[in-house]
Amino acid sequence: MLGAVLEAASIRRLLSGDRPLLRDLRTPEEQIQPNGVDLTVASLWTLDGRGSIGIDNCDRVLPSLAELNWDPDGWLDLRRGPYLARLHEVVDLPTDLMAFGHARSSLLRSGVLVHNAVWDAGYTGRPEVLLVVCNDRGFRVQRGARILQLVFCRLEAHTTRYAGQFQGENLGLEATSLEPMT
Repeated sequence: MLGAVLEAASIRRLLSGDRPLLRDLRTPEEQIQPNGVDLTVASLWTLDGRGSIGIDNCDRVLPSLAELNWDPDGWLDLRRGPYLARLHEVVDLPTDLMAFGHARSSLLRSGVLVHNAVWDAGYTGRPEVLLVVCNDRGFRVQRGARILQLVFCRLEAHTTRYAGQFQGENLGLEATSLEPMT
């Protein structure tokens, strides 16, 4: 059905095609939910500078980042504040799907937020999200933990694919080298 949120069966079908909707799922049986897919944290970074955004994209400046090191057991103790989280999975949206990401309820109940932008139709990449620890006592997270549920929405028709700065992010590819997916 057009304009609908995908359910687990549709997501599974799109995962098994020649060009899967998602790659590098750690545990599909746990990650696929009734109305989306849980994505996991691969790395965490602190913002080490300030950013800016102007009217034109040429005025956009992203802050530098400093990667955090996991302890020998794969844990990080986070203080209150913002962190950039790179996700483990690769998202590869066709031009008739877009997605929204939402924090898992366990994070919300721990005083941790996940913020992100819309995943536009045709986006391909290993995405990054903003993880914000609001809890004054901090938060502990393990590498590979499921932190975000990605919810997919079918568009009424195919559209032009996303061609912004973050196309192909964290894949070592240029946006122009990615083939359109319909």
